[in-house]
Amino acid sequence: MSESLSNELLPCVTVAAAGEHKASVIWLHGLGADGHDFEPIVPELKLSNELGVKFIFPHAPVIPVTINNGYPMRAWYDIRNADLSQREDEEGVRQSAQQVLALIEQEIAQGIPAEKIILAGFSQGGAIALHLSTRIEHKLAGIIALSTYLTVPQKLSDEKSNANLETSIFMAHGSQDMVVPMQRGQFSAKTLQENGFSVNWSDYPMAHAVCLEEIQAIGHYIANALS
Repeated sequence: MSESLSNELLPCVTVAAAGEHKASVIWLHGLGADGHDFEPIVPELKLSNELGVKFIFPHAPVIPVTINNGYPMRAWYDIRNADLSQREDEEGVRQSAQQVLALIEQEIAQGIPAEKIILAGFSQGGAIALHLSTRIEHKLAGIIALSTYLTVPQKLSDEKSNANLETSIFMAHGSQDMVVPMQRGQFSAKTLQENGFSVNWSDYPMAHAVCLEEIQAIGHYIANALS
């Protein structure tokens, strides 16, 4: 594991591939967490070393978050209101999406084709993953969106790219989630499907979190996407 920092790219926690580096998973954390949050999940995915997967866990920028009385914390965008339909900081979403795109393009520049890159995220990080993956021109191996929702859904039809229409989007949500209600996740999945995207939906009896069964399903999804 290592951390990298440059003037241009987001700082990241990196878990190197076992053996030859053949694929990359870029995984975005939720509000107030950091790149270390999902680092312990890597061995739990039980991926074959033959897949050669490197994990990249970026740290979101530290910004004041309105809903938390302006307290600065790591966030991909500001949250202004508890109501999901009014909480979106669209400018922040787009800025973070560009920063994550730079990480994808760095992997491509280092010889990993986009078809061997998976973009994943939890909560706020999942919102960025969905926003970016539906708009970029790179065809990705996979998209993982956990306990999250689609930002600016009304603009998707005008802004979407066709590059990932056939890329299966793994969406999972907790039925007891009080932070991002599952109905919002289901609405997002429906909106994605109406725009031609392929969604693989699962829900679990949990709160705003991840569970072992879900982690096992993610492991299978990653293995299938990269095989």
